[in-house]
Amino acid sequence: MTLTQHAPPQAGTTVTLDHVLDELAQRRTEFRDQRFVSPDFVDRLKEIGIYRAATPRRFGGDPQAPADFLRTIEKISVVDGSAGWVASFGSALIYLAALPVDTQAELYADGPDVVFAGGLFPVQPAAPTERGFLVDGRWKFASGSMGADILGVGIPGDDSTGGKPRTALLRPKDVEIVQEWDVVGMRGTGSFDLVVNKVEVPREWTFIRGGAPTVDEPLYHYPTIAYAAQVLAVVGAGVARSALDYALKVGAGVAGITGAPKLADRPYYRIAVAEAEAALRSARAYFYEVTEEVWNSVLSGDEPTDAQNAHLRLASSHLAKTSASAVTKIVEISGTGTIFTSHPLQQWTGDALVPQQHAFLGPAILDAAGAVLMGQPPTVPGFK
Repeated sequence: MTLTQHAPPQAGTTVTLDHVLDELAQRRTEFRDQRFVSPDFVDRLKEIGIYRAATPRRFGGDPQAPADFLRTIEKISVVDGSAGWVASFGSALIYLAALPVDTQAELYADGPDVVFAGGLFPVQPAAPTERGFLVDGRWKFASGSMGADILGVGIPGDDSTGGKPRTALLRPKDVEIVQEWDVVGMRGTGSFDLVVNKVEVPREWTFIRGGAPTVDEPLYHYPTIAYAAQVLAVVGAGVARSALDYALKVGAGVAGITGAPKLADRPYYRIAVAEAEAALRSARAYFYEVTEEVWNSVLSGDEPTDAQNAHLRLASSHLAKTSASAVTKIVEISGTGTIFTSHPLQQWTGDALVPQQHAFLGPAILDAAGAVLMGQPPTVPGFK
């Protein structure tokens, strides 16, 4: 999946993924330096269908099979992990399928290309009102918020939600975005804080994340929380692919500063690269295999089983961990040059770290998946 350069589109021609990847290669440093993906580039992602890939067909969307969307996010992430991370939330409109149908019709009234970003935690109290909830507080990790058309924040649930928290939707004009984001990885995601000051949100503009859809289309029968984990895991795979492509290219042509043989002439380097390559490809194969299996079940009219959901979660966590390990391995064998902050492996190392640290993909998911596969209840809340 090595990046190739493509000429920019001529005026009046259709924008393709290749055009967008080429522009991203030119602008990724800009996004990292300013700490968010610029809204005009988010518009470019809209042009290639990223933000209608989970919009219901009845509202003009073009819902994609999960594996197709995941492969697109992986390709974007090969070029830049932050942009891949932001684009991955094109899948988040599956959450909004739990809104009342009339609310969805209003949401998509201006078209199907809606960018949703959310800062869902920590859940903040919201006093009930006659119409809904009085939302007030501060939330973290609102990735992609600078280019969003609609923003979500987490508020408590009640008896009607089974205790699960709600997400309240607000227009950007009602939200202050605080640009607090000082991190070593995914620096360009704009995962800023959201601040809301006593804004009333009607009940019909709230939903339960992973709640039952009100739209009966195949994509909304695919496991929602598992899909949310998958789109993040595959970003790590794209980042790892970049690091491995770099290792193959540099190893074949660079001698050490001490006059030692070039890296590809060293057995330890060849072995480590080969092991990382095999591990990444194996993890990807499992990841996409179970994705296709579950999607085929959905298309056949079957509800995904608990075991299938567990495999989706397990494959995602495994891919995130394997991707981060692959990048770390490349750093270990690449010599003194990697200690410099300007070295590309520094960026890939930070970016690959982020998916495996996410709550959807961390070590607890392995325990929960193992429990389900052995017929026991999941050991973490929100596993399904």
